[in-house]
Amino acid sequence: MSTHDRSRVLQVGPMMPALAQSLHDDYDAYVLPGDPGERAAFLSEHGGEITAVVTSVVGGADAALIEALPNLAVIVNFGVGYDSVDVDAAVRRGIAVSNTPDVLSDAVADTAVGLVIDTMRQFSAADRFVRAGRWATEGMYPLTREVSNSRVGVLGLGRIGTAIAKRLNAFGCAISYHNRHRIADSPYRYVESPEALARDVDVLIVAAAGGDASTHLVDSTVLDALGPDGYLINIARGSVVDERALVEALTSGRLAGAGLDVYADEPNVPEALFGLDNVVLLPHVGSGTMQTRAAMAALTLRNLESFLQTGRLVTPVPECRASQS
Repeated sequence: MSTHDRSRVLQVGPMMPALAQSLHDDYDAYVLPGDPGERAAFLSEHGGEITAVVTSVVGGADAALIEALPNLAVIVNFGVGYDSVDVDAAVRRGIAVSNTPDVLSDAVADTAVGLVIDTMRQFSAADRFVRAGRWATEGMYPLTREVSNSRVGVLGLGRIGTAIAKRLNAFGCAISYHNRHRIADSPYRYVESPEALARDVDVLIVAAAGGDASTHLVDSTVLDALGPDGYLINIARGSVVDERALVEALTSGRLAGAGLDVYADEPNVPEALFGLDNVVLLPHVGSGTMQTRAAMAALTLRNLESFLQTGRLVTPVPECRASQS
């Protein structure tokens, strides 16, 4: 603990065991209690000691927690998404915030392509069809849609969106995208709005960052533009899609199908989707490979150690980069 004698680290929310062990062994980190009463007592007693928080989308760091930590200097986030951190509150206090970009792009892109294939070809449903003995009694499984040469729209052509587009380009898919800003020199066609993008594709893949700016970016208007022959894939954040509108579109037949890895109120998934064979439901496993999670943990610890040693982060979030430049 010699290099961290003046720093006290707080773990907020559950972490993968190896990362939690490193925080305990190398930083003697506190763990914020989950019980509200115990949490309040802990913060009252120890809040002034904490200079660094390590958290994830499950734990987060809201304005109330930030306010309760008067000497907090850094929030280190395990994950590329950091919408569970109140970055505005952190920036106002001069608190640095990091995330773990790049290291999970391939795994999440693989998940997106897997969902496209599974949703359009209905492989999971066909597997259930076989296991239930229905092949022998009902005959062949109904025909499905082909992935190759489909028109694919990517909503959010960042690192992950670009990795998805690259993979589906190899399937002969025509790729178009929408961002807040056109990307210079992109080989893919830019479309001016989410609604216009949805209207022009067979599959709409949501890869936009979470947060207030993208809440319900995919609403009923966008879903109606995608239409009864269109498919929605979401590997971003549940908040980006109006989940109620999505459920209504799927249950009424106004959408051909959906592949979802994220939801508005995880781990709660709308039960109305459970019986639909044209919907594939994953439990937020986009980055859930051993290699990727190990890389995310390593980058989390690099950010923490770098900040404690030098006051600088390896991968600050965009809102905090200016202060490091």
